[in-house]
Amino acid sequence: MLKSIQYTGKMLVLKAVSVVLLLMFFSAAEAGVTIKVLILDDVFQRIPGRDEKLERMGKLKGDLLVNGIRYPGNIEVWQGEGGLYLINELPFEEYISNVVSAEVGADWDMEALKVQAVISRTYALNQKSRNNNNYDITSSVLHQVYKGSNENARISYAVLNTEGEVLTYDGKLIEAFYHSTSGGLTELPEEVFGKSYPYLKSVSGSCETSPYWIWERRIPAEEIGKLLNITGVTELRIVSYTSTRRVSAVDITHSSGTLTVKATELRKQLGWNRLPSTSFSVSRDGNTIVFDGKGYGHGVGLCQWSALEMARSGMNYRDILSYFYPGTTLRIYENR
Repeated sequence: MLKSIQYTGKMLVLKAVSVVLLLMFFSAAEAGVTIKVLILDDVFQRIPGRDEKLERMGKLKGDLLVNGIRYPGNIEVWQGEGGLYLINELPFEEYISNVVSAEVGADWDMEALKVQAVISRTYALNQKSRNNNNYDITSSVLHQVYKGSNENARISYAVLNTEGEVLTYDGKLIEAFYHSTSGGLTELPEEVFGKSYPYLKSVSGSCETSPYWIWERRIPAEEIGKLLNITGVTELRIVSYTSTRRVSAVDITHSSGTLTVKATELRKQLGWNRLPSTSFSVSRDGNTIVFDGKGYGHGVGLCQWSALEMARSGMNYRDILSYFYPGTTLRIYENR
């Protein structure tokens, strides 16, 4: 929790127990379209509640340093009931370059980088178009990863060569869901988000080169109980699957009975990294629950590692996008 704020002429210092944030002021030219990103990291973890009253403490032009990460552009500091919130406003296409840098490797094939630029741009504009908050999008996996300024010539080239390009269906921006590793078959959106889309089908993909192609996670039964607010966990049993053979729900036997939990909710409670996907089998080794699985992410839409393999095989970014989002049209967004 931040304890104090000090302003000393050219520098605003926000002091905390474990972090010091520096706002370095400089003049910067305003760009056309901008985006407001709520910073979420190890220190700033909360999203403002729907009814939480916020008071803006100021809007500053400069660099924000958080745990060694530099966030360029304008910085808004808001005070709420839960503490401070930091919102980074920066030019939209600059944000897209930084997202591509955070989401995939700079050494990836150029066509795969172009794919990521288009879907990140589409996803962000969709979020921005329905924004009812003081920010458009968060910097975490709740939306898409943004880790501040991370300039790279190859990524800048990919973003520039797709500048303004977005995916549409019937003239509207699509829900450009994507994930890291499908495990061989992408998931249907209704299984995860409770809604179907005509351009989001289950398709196959080769992603064996992903570090998350096969994985194992060993989690103490007691820890699972604490995260789910139950005690005496003795067994986890899969009770249903989705049409793509991902786990749909599990029964958890504990001291007071049996709790049925959706696999997507179990993954959320255990942590996205702790349980990389819902494609797993489960067993018990003493007091430890063992998850053997494959893939990483919710599985809906484009699989990044499959897109990389397609690019390496010679496919261009337009064809890759058409494969994962059939029936969509590539267009230039307006008001750039």
